[in-house]
Amino acid sequence: MAVSGKTTPLINLSYEEGSKGTASNPVKYNNQDYRDLKRYHMEKGWLFVDSSFPPNSCSLGDLAYLNNWEEDNVEWLRPADIMKRQNKSDEPTFCMDGTIECSQGGIGNCWFLAALSSLTFSRDLMVQVVPMNQSFVDYAGIFHFRFWRFGKWVDVVIDDFLPTMNNELLSVFSKGGKDFWIPLLEKAYAKVCGSYADMDIGIPADACKDFTGGVSMSYALGGLHSEGREEQLWLSLTRATGCLSMICCGTPPKVGALDNTVSHNGLVAAHSYSVTAVTEVEYLGSKVRLVRLFNPWGGQEWNGKWSDKSDMWNSVSADDQQKRFKRSDGEFWMELEDFCDNFAMVWMSCENPNFTDGDVNYQWICMMHEGSWVSGKSAGGDMSEVMFETNPQYRIKVATNDKTQPGDKNLMLSLMQKPQVKRSRTRCYPIALTIVKLPPGTPEGRLELPFFYENYSVKKGDYYVYDRELIELHSVESGEYVIIPYTKKAYMDAEFVLTIYTKDDVKISVHQKHLEQNESVPPKISDPTDVDLRALFSRYADQNEELDTAQLQKLLNENFPHGSTDGFSSDVCKSMSALVDEDFKLTTTISEFSALWEKMFKYKRIFDIYDMNLNGALSNYELEKAVESAGIDVDIVLVKRLLCRYSDNSATSLRNFIILMIRLENKSSVFKKKAVDGKIQMNWEEWSNVTMYS
Repeated sequence: MAVSGKTTPLINLSYEEGSKGTASNPVKYNNQDYRDLKRYHMEKGWLFVDSSFPPNSCSLGDLAYLNNWEEDNVEWLRPADIMKRQNKSDEPTFCMDGTIECSQGGIGNCWFLAALSSLTFSRDLMVQVVPMNQSFVDYAGIFHFRFWRFGKWVDVVIDDFLPTMNNELLSVFSKGGKDFWIPLLEKAYAKVCGSYADMDIGIPADACKDFTGGVSMSYALGGLHSEGREEQLWLSLTRATGCLSMICCGTPPKVGALDNTVSHNGLVAAHSYSVTAVTEVEYLGSKVRLVRLFNPWGGQEWNGKWSDKSDMWNSVSADDQQKRFKRSDGEFWMELEDFCDNFAMVWMSCENPNFTDGDVNYQWICMMHEGSWVSGKSAGGDMSEVMFETNPQYRIKVATNDKTQPGDKNLMLSLMQKPQVKRSRTRCYPIALTIVKLPPGTPEGRLELPFFYENYSVKKGDYYVYDRELIELHSVESGEYVIIPYTKKAYMDAEFVLTIYTKDDVKISVHQKHLEQNESVPPKISDPTDVDLRALFSRYADQNEELDTAQLQKLLNENFPHGSTDGFSSDVCKSMSALVDEDFKLTTTISEFSALWEKMFKYKRIFDIYDMNLNGALSNYELEKAVESAGIDVDIVLVKRLLCRYSDNSATSLRNFIILMIRLENKSSVFKKKAVDGKIQMNWEEWSNVTMYS
């Protein structure tokens, strides 16, 4: 059954109107306010330069296809300067009509561009991501974009410096050469990923999720035709296009060939495409099902049946011939059977689960909950493990609506892990979901382990996924159920977003054991942008709006994800307070705390990257690499001495690593400020303060 109609953006409806993190009031990424920054730079007559994502090699990252010489010759230019270098007299424009006429650059992010091309088919979706009131008029070198990131909409500010080589963009570029909204959007997404290099390799479903916050379903195409499931795929594609879904697909790698190798049929191996339409045409008395695709390269098309140059188009009606393309722009048609034979996966994403069954008249309900697994306290494997019952529990009471037909899929669950490091460094833990129906008379509150031995999951079997998001669709009867998101191993620390979609009225109670044991302790924070720093600071500060050592210690141990059982000691907190104590009042002000908070998360991210065996500590080798990555110039002899000073049992904990790195940064900064020809001169007061106090 084909459907047609606009679906309701359920994620946006799940927020309280105007609350922080909504599409209308997004979180300010890195605490950067676009309006304030633009107004300030307009008044000063300056062009904005983003210090949090600077135009240098750190933001570019380690691009594998560039050698060291080429990296050194990357030049960051603003759009007007790029056009001048290219001898173009036109002025740069932001977004002419919202269409995507572009070619992929050297960065391996076709998955992102495939999702982006799908985004442009929905004006409502696109204006959520791309604020259209931006231009190069009233220009201050600053732009902003919005993404849905792990439960919240975030507003991401960037400057308009773009990486070039030989006056050509390294990143995606518009075919006309003067539209810059696409490379600027790509830069904003690179910023939230960590760098341009961190966008290398991915699946379109992740970008679709970040563009909408909606529902994504994946379908494996291998053997689909031989198994007789082609009809179901066609039905799903028809429903999804009717619901204005974003649809992307990917080709499998070619055996013995590099990725992005062009096959004899014109398709690119291990490459992402977007599906832009489906249709049926009358051909020699039979109906033929066609799928329209777009290659984000902006060229290189399928050359088989129903391609742009295929003679088969000459045998269809004049109306159907109007669907044919006669230009090499990357968009082309394929027969459904050829599509199934040549593509490995297809991803369908929509703001609403309506596309799963085609019923656009039924209003789903969406509820979103943020939770966490705490190592040793609320994380564990399957029901055979003692720790299983400590996982977060979500008890739901379902009252099946009379309109729901028996067997209808009326419950959808999305479990999404939150990353704590750069995208390319993110380790997705193996995660799973269990749903157990509760017998009548089950007591309220948390369920203990014996309950799970006696009652079995309503699912046919549990399995773990190593992806960012796990999606499951179920049919449940009226009654009470418990949903348990869990990790495979008990030592895993992670935060997650559980989104529950239902066609029926439900009541939910949340039970997280590590919070119930001490309800006054808020969940740990994995991203410094997720918290209102001033509100957090004020909750612990004294009447003078300052923190003493005890107050700082309590704040950090209750809010910073330190990953250790004993937390930050009083001595460590004294050291950290002294290192940011600018006014020498022996307390921590809001500005000093903000600087400390940012430094702590900065070094936690580095720690997570180099904790390669996930044991919560850095070996000697890992510590050496972590110090090097921070860009602080110290020799190997000093690193070995630091190992002795700041390590326990040949390993460095996160707590010790943070204080070590803040101290190193502080001393390095003092030296750079005072040094002349590699030497510094200090009086006794300065020397004693640097060495004895801070």
